Amino acid sequence: MTSRKNLTRFTYETAAFEGWRLCISRAGTTFTKYFSDRDHGSGKKSLLVAEEIKAQLLFLVDNSRRVNGKLSKTTIRKVDQLLKNS
Repeated sequence: MTSRKNLTRFTYETAAFEGWRLCISRAGTTFTKYFSDRDHGSGKKSLLVAEEIKAQLLFLVDNSRRVNGKLSKTTIRKVDQLLKNS
């Protein structure tokens, strides 16, 4: 499995974490979430979950209101809640 846009695969032999990292930056704000293979059962399953959350996050952020070129506090709160519940 190779990295994809906004998704990076972490598979280090000496590290405790193996899985996918979702990282999206928009309007000066960066959102990051890790999807562990251990939590989701396998690398493919964690990738599927990460891609689903990525699609939801991009839809939310790209269709949100901007205040002075930045994301609104409400949008940031919604994204944080989405990432927390995933």
